[in-house]
Amino acid sequence: MNHEVRCFECERLVPDPYLDECPTCHGKLYVKMDLEGIKETSPQEFASRPLGVWRYAPLLPVERSKAVTLQEGGTPLYKCKTLAEKASIKEVFVKFEGANPTGSFKDRGMTVGVSRAVELGCKKVGCASTGNTSASLAAYAAKAGLGCIVLLPSGKVAVGKLAQAMFFGAKVVMLDGNFDDALNVVRELARQGHLYLLNSINPYRPEGQKTVAFEILDQLNHEVPDRIILPVGNAGNISAVHKALTEYAELGWINKVPKLTGIQASGSAPIVKAFRNGERDYRPEEHPETVATAIRIGNPVSGRKALKAIYDTDGTAIDVSDEEILAAQRMLGRMEGIGVEPASAASIAGLIKLRQMGEVDWDERVVCICTGHVLKDPETVIKSCEPIIQSKADAASVLKAIGG
Repeated sequence: MNHEVRCFECERLVPDPYLDECPTCHGKLYVKMDLEGIKETSPQEFASRPLGVWRYAPLLPVERSKAVTLQEGGTPLYKCKTLAEKASIKEVFVKFEGANPTGSFKDRGMTVGVSRAVELGCKKVGCASTGNTSASLAAYAAKAGLGCIVLLPSGKVAVGKLAQAMFFGAKVVMLDGNFDDALNVVRELARQGHLYLLNSINPYRPEGQKTVAFEILDQLNHEVPDRIILPVGNAGNISAVHKALTEYAELGWINKVPKLTGIQASGSAPIVKAFRNGERDYRPEEHPETVATAIRIGNPVSGRKALKAIYDTDGTAIDVSDEEILAAQRMLGRMEGIGVEPASAASIAGLIKLRQMGEVDWDERVVCICTGHVLKDPETVIKSCEPIIQSKADAASVLKAIGG
């Protein structure tokens, strides 16, 4: 579909496909879709295609014929009655992005981003990552036959994610620094022409990520929820969801937009702090810390976009402690049978906290997006659960050990 790449800040047209920021004001970039050609259609016309990212090809900036796909998207939307009762809310749904091919929502953006790399004739791709991006990029690069380099912050990547990046054949480099340091290095490598950058600073990545909102609307029979709650790290996901909803509203396919609500970990919450102060920009967190490694990002590249998404939809942003995150992770697993990684559970912890604060009304229909699978970070899960019970190998001993 016809599209342009423009600057988020000054709206300048940026025709160079390899730039990751505006050459004039250094603002972040975004894809502006030409929606005129599909205004006379309806979202119901997509229903003949399988549920997934490429169902929405008319709203994506890459030709469907060029798609590098692992059949991403089409993830479950669970209606969670027990969780709703616990939170004293009318309806709660969990959009489980851990069901994507590599176990996280990153696959949505990566199918479009890697497809764009192939379209441009690139031979090597790369990213900085706290884990999920590296796992996803490595898989899609393998599918496309591209070289792949991932830069990771030393000692701060969950073992499940590291294993995936290595397994899919990426060249993995651990840097002595945090995520923001890794992003600075990989951006420099891209500018020198060594690779095509596929962090969410690439404007094509969020175009795939926005399809999670389209799917939610499809799965709710186009009844718009009152609120969508998301974990926020680099902030690409909440801004992508905002873009999706804005496009549907421009097309006249929805008549209201949900309140977008961002949840950050208390030790890594620059967007929350900005929102509390009523600011449109944020100050980076120099030393972010949280058990939820996927959102352990102090300088989110899409931070200004995220704040705009929250303000424009009359949403909110709060932080939750590591203890609240881990408690929510266990609660979701033990109440609903849904296994998510700690960062994903931030949306659940945020829902509980917002309800207690009176920020979420009892009669709201709420969708929590849970971004990654529980097996992404098995070490944290094991540490946060009760210890394994030891027993002799006979029935009487087992009964005694488990308390009858």
